[in-house]
Amino acid sequence: MLNVKVFICNMFQENCYVVSDEDNNCIIIDCGALYQDEQDKIIDYIRQNNLRPAHLLCTHGHLDHVFGNITIYEEFGLKPSVSSKDSRLLENISGQVKGFLNVDYNMPTVPTGRFIDNGEDITMGAHTFKVMETPGHSKGSVIFYNKEENIAFSGDTLFRMSIGRTDLEGGDYKEIQSSIKKMMEELPENMKVYPGHGPATTLREERLMNPYIGI
Repeated sequence: MLNVKVFICNMFQENCYVVSDEDNNCIIIDCGALYQDEQDKIIDYIRQNNLRPAHLLCTHGHLDHVFGNITIYEEFGLKPSVSSKDSRLLENISGQVKGFLNVDYNMPTVPTGRFIDNGEDITMGAHTFKVMETPGHSKGSVIFYNKEENIAFSGDTLFRMSIGRTDLEGGDYKEIQSSIKKMMEELPENMKVYPGHGPATTLREERLMNPYIGI
């Protein structure tokens, strides 16, 4: 059985997830840890539970989801995996800080470990997470899901009672609607969804209650 631990990070209240299994393997999804105390909490949790990080995964390349990549790389030697369509974002965090916050900040970046593709399987011990492309919030947005455990990590594509914003570079409202429709059609409605911000939900709840979903 998988254990999901959430850490709320940075000024954007972003959700970083550490997902571990019964054999102490783990993956880290969207490490947005910007401040030292956030970084320390994630590292301490991994070390105190004797977890072995296998992957550092990015649902997309926006700054609030990748601030902590350098920490994970320095502590555990993991380079981030991301869609090639968001690689430019990942390589220009300092530019994103300037654009979002109008602050000059020299943020170190980590070389991309590998590019992930739609339909690809990512393994962690005996468990497999599948990649689904979900463009709309950004060109390279993806979700990671595991059907056996019935869980998905939706990044900024789908939130509880909301959806990701589409007014940023690479955003497209029609694309995000199409991506969410694909999720609703291809994944079980009782699948638990862990979003990039805010509380968890299920696809059924969102189908019934989300005012932005016309399905």
